[in-house]
Amino acid sequence: MTAVNENLAGAVDPARSGASPEQSSVAVVGMGYVGLPTALGLHQAGVRTIGVDRSAERLRVIESGDADLTAGDRARLRPALLDDRFELTTDPARLAEADAVIVCVPTPLDRHLVPDLGPLRAACASLVAHATPGQTLILTSTSFVGTTNQLLTEPLRQRGMVAGDNVFVAFSPERIDPGNADHAQATTPRVVGGVTAACAARARRVLARLTPSLHVVGSAEAAELTKLYENSFRAVNIALANEFAEICQTLRLDPMEVTRAAATKPYGFLAFYPGPGVGGHCIPCDPHYLLWQLREFRNGAPLTSQAMALIATRPQRVVERAVAVLSDSGRGTAGARVVVVGVAYKPGVRDLRESSALEIIERLLDRGAKVDYYDPLVDRVTLPDGRVLDGVGEPRGGDWDLALVHTVHPGHPYDWVAECPLVLDATYRFEAVSHRVLV
Repeated sequence: MTAVNENLAGAVDPARSGASPEQSSVAVVGMGYVGLPTALGLHQAGVRTIGVDRSAERLRVIESGDADLTAGDRARLRPALLDDRFELTTDPARLAEADAVIVCVPTPLDRHLVPDLGPLRAACASLVAHATPGQTLILTSTSFVGTTNQLLTEPLRQRGMVAGDNVFVAFSPERIDPGNADHAQATTPRVVGGVTAACAARARRVLARLTPSLHVVGSAEAAELTKLYENSFRAVNIALANEFAEICQTLRLDPMEVTRAAATKPYGFLAFYPGPGVGGHCIPCDPHYLLWQLREFRNGAPLTSQAMALIATRPQRVVERAVAVLSDSGRGTAGARVVVVGVAYKPGVRDLRESSALEIIERLLDRGAKVDYYDPLVDRVTLPDGRVLDGVGEPRGGDWDLALVHTVHPGHPYDWVAECPLVLDATYRFEAVSHRVLV
């Protein structure tokens, strides 16, 4: 199949009328933590799947079987790689072959907390260039309200392709929880918003191959704002959980005990837990897309703004607590031997994006501490200032004055932490050590 010519406004290809969905093909743009599980889910559902990523190195990692996946997705990857109905490519021209395209590329922030749409703009420009009549095009990358219209609908219109007429455009925010097998993609409901009702119907049919639970909203914009609301909700409640942890410390109470007790209420309360900071792809970034857009309207969201400010200062609070714990034991920070236990942003993943551990390590080093880290999933880290640290292979607790527990991966032994004379538990859940103290 060849790409359409410029200004083409032809009819929908009969082969894409949807009469034979079992023979459909889907291309997934971006083979990261969202795109790869999405591609594997489609392949398992019997869909011919083309995974497109601009990084040949990323595709080599996937083909080697070493991609960071849950056990279930890892089991799905092995047979997929042996099946000619599952292809990986760096060639964006392959997008023209698919009946539908799902875009799953990152939407980070720059150092000024301004949305960086470079990867998404590039992916959408490539998609528009290779779009063909009858295709269903679905964005899943979190962004500000109006992104789908700006990056897909209008550029397609300039090519003579009208959403809802000869091409179908929708937004459906990803809901993948990396490393958490309890929230499988197949059982997690998805929100879908089309540019038109016909677009929503087409997108719904594609996404039904991934999950049977779909909630259709009236527009792509409503779906875009839904995602921002979800993660702003989480940010506000995490900030509140950290605040209550501080309150519990002041009142000499256990914050986990108080939270678990409150969570017994069957209505009006949803448990969030304190921790060392917020990392990953969503909570540290997504609310800033909303705050950035609202500035254009000279409007604000003070509660969300304050929550994000508190989240940003949480790693500094952990460092201050570590300094206090060392001081209370008669040790100064300068020259103190500290091991940070776990540097990934959450248990069960290798992902270091926005991990609070990196800022914590950097701040402790700046105070003169001698800092090591142990993480069985992460061999090396690069700190925000460019310093590089290699992880400790076989830790011995007696080698350090303080163990700062940041991330505990399931299935790995941590008995050695009890040998450290001081243990600061920033997870609030490392109960195996009797002499631990909380942040």
